[in-house]
Amino acid sequence: MLKIAYSDIFRYSVPEKHRFPMQKYTMIPERLLAEKTISANNFFAPTRLSEDEILTTHTADYWYQLKTQTLPRKEARAIGFEMTPELVERGRYIAHATYECALYAQQYGVAMNVAGGTHHAFSDHGEGFCVFNDVCIASNLLLNRGQAQKILVVDLDVHQGNGNASIMANEPRVFIFSMHGAKNYPFRKQVSDLDIELDNDTGDEQYLQILEDTLPRLISDVAPDMIFYQSAVDVLATDKLGKLGLTIEGCKARDEYVLRQAKAAKIPIAIVMGGGYSEDIEDVVEAHCNTFRLAQQIFFDEITE
Repeated sequence: MLKIAYSDIFRYSVPEKHRFPMQKYTMIPERLLAEKTISANNFFAPTRLSEDEILTTHTADYWYQLKTQTLPRKEARAIGFEMTPELVERGRYIAHATYECALYAQQYGVAMNVAGGTHHAFSDHGEGFCVFNDVCIASNLLLNRGQAQKILVVDLDVHQGNGNASIMANEPRVFIFSMHGAKNYPFRKQVSDLDIELDNDTGDEQYLQILEDTLPRLISDVAPDMIFYQSAVDVLATDKLGKLGLTIEGCKARDEYVLRQAKAAKIPIAIVMGGGYSEDIEDVVEAHCNTFRLAQQIFFDEITE
């Protein structure tokens, strides 16, 4: 069964014209249920991170400032959401959901978080709508508990996962691959294990060719026993913050390629959503829903056909 992490806490209260489309967190499950791609049984309610789990990845000073709501105003502004205890709680659930997805992926081949992909959070600060770094926390938990030995992070968000690169800079058991816009946030990039920077307006054909030339080699060379996939949809040409040129069909083809590579190699894959900021929320939701549809089709429906 395709296991999907979802909680009402994922949707945080933001001003009406905030550029983060928080409503997608309820629209995605509603659409998938309405079209019967999945049923209510597919969803699981995640639990929250403990303090010890947070401290595997984030500094004690940063955690103290979050839990006591004493984060300096400038650092709170960099996160991009109003700093409240509810925001911190939300981050704890999102990050633990990604870890739980990894465990389900080991059981079923794939699992998905309706949220997640908070790759701009560093060990000692947050930024870019990210408080805790979910993929790095999940990776550290897996490694510390002997539940994985080598992890590949496939980050196809249009923005470089600078937090991922920084946190895992000295962790050889986690390989960070980020393919992102060259002339986009963050403007001061970190150094991942592999960074591929794309020109503005890169379209479907060129994007997919680069991915096809890169991913099979990485899977072979890294030989991971777990993949985290950041399947963001801010690569769309319609994205307000993206600057690339993919169509919804191109984005879908990207997801299908990544999922089929993981399945063919028999490597569990945990999928997090990352960003998506198109003017029309329908573009965001439909592109995200394609990822869920493909996971259901490739890992479960095709088995029974």
